[in-house]
Amino acid sequence: MFFLKKSKGVLGLDIGTSSVKMVELVETKKGYQLKNFGYSSLPKETIVNGVLKNPSALITAITNLARSLKPSTKYVATSISGHPVIIKKIITSVVDETELEESIRFEAEQYIPFDIEEVNIDYQILGVNEANPEQMEVLLVAAKKSLINEYVEVIQDAGLEPVIVDIDSFALENAYEFNYSDEKMPVVALIDMGAGVININVVKEGKSSFSRDIFMGGNKLSEEIQRHLKVSEEEAEILKRGGESDQIDYEQLDKIVREISLTLAKEIQRSLDLYAASSEKEEVKKIYLTGGTSQILGFKELINERVGIPVEFLDPFREIKFNEAQFDPEYIKEIKPIAAVGVGLALRKLQD
Repeated sequence: MFFLKKSKGVLGLDIGTSSVKMVELVETKKGYQLKNFGYSSLPKETIVNGVLKNPSALITAITNLARSLKPSTKYVATSISGHPVIIKKIITSVVDETELEESIRFEAEQYIPFDIEEVNIDYQILGVNEANPEQMEVLLVAAKKSLINEYVEVIQDAGLEPVIVDIDSFALENAYEFNYSDEKMPVVALIDMGAGVININVVKEGKSSFSRDIFMGGNKLSEEIQRHLKVSEEEAEILKRGGESDQIDYEQLDKIVREISLTLAKEIQRSLDLYAASSEKEEVKKIYLTGGTSQILGFKELINERVGIPVEFLDPFREIKFNEAQFDPEYIKEIKPIAAVGVGLALRKLQD
C-alpha cells in the first residue's frame, strides 16, 4: 500500500476495466454501515492491462459518480493492478524491520524488471522460511511511479483527493478479512473476475502468500459471442448476462459460454497449481469468487469440478449493515459481485 497523504475516513474507488465503483462506509457503534454506493460504465479500452489509455473518459465517470452520490469526504483510496505492478514472494536473511527497510531496494533490484528509480516499493514480512530458519519470506510489491501518478492526476482532475493507492488483490483480501474474521480456514484463494483481468490472491493465515493476474475476463466471452453470432457489442453484453433474443441460436450460445468458461477455469487451475508447486504443505481449502464475470451461469460449479475445492461467492456486505429504506435488499444482492474491491478500499485507514 502506498500512502500519499494523511486522512481518516476514505472513499473506496475501484477503477476496473469496464466500470468505476465508488463505496462510502460509516463507522457506527454497531460496526460499519453502507452510506453510498454507485458505479459507472467505462468506454471499451479506457484501461488495458492496467494501463490508462483514455484519461478523459475516466475523469468524466468519477466526476459524475461524485456529483450523483455527494459523498461526505473527498479523500480516496484506490487500487491498481496489471503489467506495471509486480508482486513477488522473496527469500532473504532474517533481519529486523529497520535493516530490511534499509536493504529492500537492493533486494528488489534482483526481482523487478524496471529501473528501481521508476518504481514505488512496499513489502510485508510473511514469516520465517520453514525450510531454513535463518531465512525469512517477504512479500515484495512494486508499482511504476508513472502509473500511480496517472491515477493520482485523474482522481484530482475529478475533484477528489487520493490518499492511498493499494493493489486490487490486497483490497479484496481486506474485504475478506473483515467479513470472514470468524472463518478458521488456514489457506483460501480469493479470485476477482473482472472484464479484462482476473486477480488471484492466495491468503495463508491472514497474509497474502501468492498473487497472480490473468489478463483475460468477461470481455473475452462478449467478443466471442459477437464474432460467432454476428450481433452488436450491446447485444453480446445482454446475451452474456442471460438476456434473450429471437434472432440467435441458443445451442451455439451455450457452446460459446461453455468453451470460454472452460478456458477461464483452466487458467485459474493453472494459477493454483503454480501456488501448490511453490508451497509443499499448505493446500488451498476454499475458493471465494467475486467480480461480474464470476456470475457466468454454471461457472462456480465448473471451478469446483476442475479443482476439487469448495467454491463460494464472496459476500462483501456479510458484516456491513445497510439501511433498507436507502438500499433495497435486491439491489444489494445485485451489486455484491462487483463491490468487494471497493468495500476493501473503503475499509482502509492510515493506521492499517
